[in-house]
Amino acid sequence: MPGLLRGVARTAVVAGTATAVSNRVSRRQQGRWAQQEYQEAPPQPAPAAPPAPADDMSGRIDQLKQLGELKAQGVLTEAEFEEQKRRILG
Repeated sequence: MPGLLRGVARTAVVAGTATAVSNRVSRRQQGRWAQQEYQEAPPQPAPAAPPAPADDMSGRIDQLKQLGELKAQGVLTEAEFEEQKRRILG
């Protein structure tokens, strides 16, 4: 009977260790996959800031000048420039 008890105890230890190792490997793999998905996801464009409440025409002109400079530098495309211009002018 002591031999049988020793065999059962040994089996329980081996099974418990295998389960613990398997769970740890699974958690590490899930963490790596989540990190890869995060790195591979395309960056989300930042929402355009609402135009400043500039009721006077000089504020709007300044904003249009800044947009023109960004377009000239190649930061904005023609479509982006037109969209922002439309927002500023209302």
